[in-house]
Amino acid sequence: MTAADGLLFDVPTPVERLLRLAGQYTRHNDMLDLHLAELAAGAEPGDDAHTGSARQLAYDTRTAITAIRAERLYASTEMTEILARLTQLAFLSTASAGHDVRTARDLTALAADACVGCAASLAAEMRRRGAMATAPDDRLSAERRTALAEIARGYVTVSNLFDRERAQSRRHNRVRLSTLRVLEKCHLTGRDPSSAPATYIGGPGQDRIRLSLAGITALASVLALPPPPRETPPATTRRPTPAHPPRARSH
Repeated sequence: MTAADGLLFDVPTPVERLLRLAGQYTRHNDMLDLHLAELAAGAEPGDDAHTGSARQLAYDTRTAITAIRAERLYASTEMTEILARLTQLAFLSTASAGHDVRTARDLTALAADACVGCAASLAAEMRRRGAMATAPDDRLSAERRTALAEIARGYVTVSNLFDRERAQSRRHNRVRLSTLRVLEKCHLTGRDPSSAPATYIGGPGQDRIRLSLAGITALASVLALPPPPRETPPATTRRPTPAHPPRARSH
């Protein structure tokens, strides 16, 4: 099978589709942030290049809604909320195409987070209905699960300050650089160099950490599952306390 054949038969599950969509929204928002930084530095306004990206996101969001409905899951409150939230995202993306860059950025600011939240809710609902056939990825410790979820939400970047890499997360100290390196070594993540906004005005762009297709599949396999137990060091064997002979009674 050729690489093209592999892509032809690569049909994501609805949960995976939502995680991919989250990554698309993060890339879109990063593009807008970089454009806003250029405008702040005195660049001339562009030709609203974000409109094509926004319309594509609206289309992909509606496609995700169609894929979820095709699962024919029970119309629970959770499913109703998932579809309503995604419909709102599609509407906001369409609306953002007709606005300036700053307003467009505000309209899609929470989109990646919302997509991951919908993916988690959908995974929980599908598990309850016995519709999740993917086995959990046993490589994912609790810390790695957290890191993948934070990356999916568009929270994680890596910056280089004084020739030293530093992991940045919107939720402080949630993701360690050592964990990111392990995930990258396992081909679960990748990075887009200088694609995220700088940490300070006029500084260099940060590297956006993103999920690879393998990382999306891995995260989808463990969404809505309880975290694995943390490994604990073996308990130290205590020496038995020697028995003392009973004291002699004094008369």
